[in-house]
Amino acid sequence: MISVSGKKWEQKKINQNLVDKLKQDFNFSDILSRLIISRKFEDDEIATIDRDLDLNNVFLNNKDFNQSINLVVNCINKNEKICILGDYDVDGSAATSLFVKFLESINHSFFYYIPDREKDGYGATKKLFQKLILEKPKLIIMVDCGSTSNEAINFLNENKVKSLIIDHHEINKPFPNANAIINPKKNNGYEEYDYLCATTLSYFFLDLLIKETKSKINIADYLIYVLLATVCDVMPLRKLNRLIALNTLKSFDITKNLPLNTLFELNNKKNKITINDLGYLIGPILNAGGRLGKSQYATELLSSNNDQVINDRSTHLIKLNNKRKEIETLILNKIDFQKIEKENKEVIIYYSPNINEGLIGIIAARLKDYFNKPSIVITTSNELLKGSARSVSDYNIGRVIKNSLDQGMILNGGGHNMAAGFTLNKDNLKDLENYIVEDFLKSNTVDHNIFSYISEISSLAFNQDFYDDIKKIEPFGTGNPVPTFLLKDLKIIKTSVLNNKHISTILKSKTGFSVKSISFNSINTKIGEYLMSYKNNINVIGQINENIWNNKKALQLTIRDLIV
Repeated sequence: MISVSGKKWEQKKINQNLVDKLKQDFNFSDILSRLIISRKFEDDEIATIDRDLDLNNVFLNNKDFNQSINLVVNCINKNEKICILGDYDVDGSAATSLFVKFLESINHSFFYYIPDREKDGYGATKKLFQKLILEKPKLIIMVDCGSTSNEAINFLNENKVKSLIIDHHEINKPFPNANAIINPKKNNGYEEYDYLCATTLSYFFLDLLIKETKSKINIADYLIYVLLATVCDVMPLRKLNRLIALNTLKSFDITKNLPLNTLFELNNKKNKITINDLGYLIGPILNAGGRLGKSQYATELLSSNNDQVINDRSTHLIKLNNKRKEIETLILNKIDFQKIEKENKEVIIYYSPNINEGLIGIIAARLKDYFNKPSIVITTSNELLKGSARSVSDYNIGRVIKNSLDQGMILNGGGHNMAAGFTLNKDNLKDLENYIVEDFLKSNTVDHNIFSYISEISSLAFNQDFYDDIKKIEPFGTGNPVPTFLLKDLKIIKTSVLNNKHISTILKSKTGFSVKSISFNSINTKIGEYLMSYKNNINVIGQINENIWNNKKALQLTIRDLIV
């Protein structure tokens, strides 16, 4: 079925025998069984549906973790100064904040540094270390960076500064010559955890380090930072991440975390914190500092216990995020989406010399979401070009960027499955573009213009019991999206425009059942045109959500697409 927005929709193929067996074995409903089978839940994930599971440290006897713990314990015992170097996004800031909390709790000498995106560039570089070693650290711990920093690590070794890398970005041999490296992508026996972000790896490392040093801090109090980084770094909410999410959301009391509570209060939020709050409210606010010249602010906020610092940084970050939204809108308004659509390229590579380099990542994400294709946005940075990439779930953009670095096409860069960044000479832009497109075509990545819904349902299924069944596989997010359904033969009864962007509608079935619906960001789109003017019955692709307004809950259909 081709939709009004030009997408091809088809029902997801699910083995009915497996569905029936799951229903029989666990007494699950048909829809819950279908969701579990379609998402290929593992036994531990199925177990979390009807009971609580403890979160255990899976790296207890891991060689890389043990080597890293010995390195840091030795440094602590000798009272040697430690430097924490984190990336300027939420993952880097959250991981850095965990280390700050630990080192403050044992009263150890340390400092941290979050690079400025424009002045310092990305990650651990020789130029940056030339500055940092002036503070005379004996150990530099890199979190969410360092996996491609061979030259920089060699510089530290020459200056007798030890190094530890805790990262999840792509890493190829020869590895940086650090004293210890924690990275599942090293293929050193724990590659199955390559879906964990740097904050998660840092959390489990610190958990073991705290036990080894017999420290008093309860690192579990900051598990919310792990979930925050997981969501903001677009890691899948599956397997161990699912368990982290369930344990965190169940036990987290926001009033006991002053930084997050302050952000909630300043945004007039009173609900129990959700995945959407982390990804769409808190994450963008924290990331705004790194995008617009205040890269330290997020770490200063998350690691602080001082009321004045927390209020100041929260207020400034919210203002920066509002400024970011304005700049983003101006940039998006200049992009010719129709031209890109007509070109119909497999990978979208958009070059504009005047985009603020702090926003190229978020613009790449918007293009990826709109076209459902890997998207790269490139801008001018002094005499060079800087690029940021966002990818679809089954194409590892970090791998291709790391390979292009190894082949000398780019000057530096790195990334993971879903996102990457890089710097290159202007003369190499066309070569890089050809290389990425060729790699994508070789990868046999599926056609991303084909979308699937879980099943067709009647409007009568739009009820609380059905919704409660769907919620049993929460939390929803990357790797476990909100289920999508097909509802046929609905008539558009009433429409209204919200904030000049969204369309609220009442849909009515042939049996007279009314469905409250909303279509986000649909003004000036094909979906919006049909909702505002189509008179005949229409088929709707949508997701069932709970809308909370004035502390009252009501079910609502979020319209994803329309089929005439």
